[in-house]
Amino acid sequence: MGRLTTHVLDTAQGQPGQGIVIEVFRISGDTSEHLGSVVTNHDGRCDAPILEGDAFTAGEYEIVFHAGDYLRAQGIDADEPRFLDVIPLRFGVADASQHYHVPLLLSPYGYSTYRGS
Repeated sequence: MGRLTTHVLDTAQGQPGQGIVIEVFRISGDTSEHLGSVVTNHDGRCDAPILEGDAFTAGEYEIVFHAGDYLRAQGIDADEPRFLDVIPLRFGVADASQHYHVPLLLSPYGYSTYRGS
């Protein structure tokens, strides 16, 4: 069964990104539909897939990571507004029967992502 998962790794501190709010949207042209919100657990993961089954279809999606709140809570000093605050990742799902794992590797001044499985 296809599903969408994520996790956050704080590469600057070498730890999971715990307590990060993540929103997910389905994108259709100029319209975005909010599908839900989750918060990362102690391991930087979500307790369940963000989307799965019939809720997960082919198309365009956006995951929004509220990283600035996490970085502030970690006591990481930075000028305001922060260089990274809200991080949107937009990606396409061609085959919704597959597992799409879209993690965020985070530091105060950079991030990266990839498609895992």
